[in-house]
Amino acid sequence: MAAPSDLAFDPWDPAFLADPYPAYTELRSRGRVHWFEPTNQWLVPHHADVSALLRDRRLGRTYQHRFTHEDFGRTAPPPEHEPFHVLNDHGMLDLEPPDHTRIRRLVSKAFTPRTVEQLKPYVAQLAGELVDRLVEAGGGDLLAEVAEPLPVAVIAEMLGIPESDRAPLRPWSADICGMYELNPSQETARKAVQASVEFSDYLRELIAERRKEPGEDLISGLIAAHDEGDRLTEQEMISTAVLLLNAGHEATVNATVNGWYALFRNPAQLAALRADHSLIPSAIEELMRYDTPLQLFERWVLDEIEIDGTTIPRGAEIAMLFGSANHDPEVFQNPEQLDLTRKENPHISFSAGIHYCIGAPLARIELAASMTALLEKAPTLSLAAEPERKPNFVIRGLEALRVELT
Repeated sequence: MAAPSDLAFDPWDPAFLADPYPAYTELRSRGRVHWFEPTNQWLVPHHADVSALLRDRRLGRTYQHRFTHEDFGRTAPPPEHEPFHVLNDHGMLDLEPPDHTRIRRLVSKAFTPRTVEQLKPYVAQLAGELVDRLVEAGGGDLLAEVAEPLPVAVIAEMLGIPESDRAPLRPWSADICGMYELNPSQETARKAVQASVEFSDYLRELIAERRKEPGEDLISGLIAAHDEGDRLTEQEMISTAVLLLNAGHEATVNATVNGWYALFRNPAQLAALRADHSLIPSAIEELMRYDTPLQLFERWVLDEIEIDGTTIPRGAEIAMLFGSANHDPEVFQNPEQLDLTRKENPHISFSAGIHYCIGAPLARIELAASMTALLEKAPTLSLAAEPERKPNFVIRGLEALRVELT
C-alpha cells in the first residue's frame, strides 16, 4: 500500500483534472486499495474490486439505518447544513433497504422499458429542434444549446414541472451537486443549502397543486401511490423528484460534452462514426467508458471487510474510482484507446447492484437522439475553441464546448 504522499492521485490539481487517467494507471499498478489522507477515504481503483463492492451488502450509501453518528464514529453534519442533508438523505440513492426498495419500486414504474420507449419520438423531436437552432446560428456552445436543455426538458416533462418554471432547475441542481465533490468548501455548502431550501419549497407547492389537480406526470403518480397505501412521505416525494432531476440530466449532459470532445480529439473515430451511423449504440457505451462522467462513488463500511490483505474497519469510507475501473487493462483491451467498435464493454458508468442507475435506458435514448441529430444535421461540426474543464473531480465535465460548422 503506497504512502499518501507517494500517490499521483490529486483531485485538486488542474493537471490531474485535465487528465486523471495516467494517475489511475499508477494507482492500479501499486495495489488494490490505497489510504488517502486528505479525504480520509480508501481508494479502490480496479474494475473487479469496484464491481464486487458495488454489490457488497457490507457497504452502504448510508449508515443511519443501523447506527447513530456516535455509534459509527462519525460527527453529525453542522446544523446549518440540515436542509441539504434532509433533502439528500431521503432520496433513494442515499437510502438502503427497506426504504430504498420501497421507493425504487414506485419510481421504477415510470422507467419501464415500455414507458421509456414511448418517450423516443418526443426526445428525438426535441433533439432535432435544438440542433436545428445550433446549425442556424452556425455553431455555438454545444453544452448550453444542446447537451443541457435536452435531458433537463425530458425529466422536467416526466415530473410534470411546467415549462415556465424550469429556468432555475439547472442552477439549483448544480449548486446541490457541488456537495458531492471531495471536501466541499463552506461557500459550496452555503449554496447547496440555499438551493435545497428553494427547490424543496417549489416542489412542496407543486405537490399541493397536483393533489388538487392530478396529471399524467410522475409527481401525480407518486401522490396516487401514497394515497393507495404505499407509504411515501412528502419529504420522500420531494427528495425523489430532486434526485431524478439531478441524476436524470447531470450524467447525460457531461457524457454528451465529454464524448464530443473525445471525438474531436480522435478524428479517425469521428470520421468512422460519420460514415456509419449504426455505430451510435456502441459509440455511446465507449464514450461513457473512455471519459467517465461520474469518476467516484462513495460507500460506508457497515461491517469490516478485507481487500488484498488490508482490513477496512467498520466506519471507514470507500471511494470507488469509476474512471479508473473503466480503464483497467485487466478488463478492457487497450483501454486508453477510443474504439467505437468495442464489443466487450462492461463499463460501470451507471454503477451496479441495487443502486444501478434507474434512468440508464432513458440516458441512452437521449444520448442517441442528440448524437443522431448532430451527425445528420451538422456533419461538418468541429471544435471552435479548446474547452476549459470544470474544476470538479467527482462529476467530470466542461465549462463549455464551443463548436462551429466548417
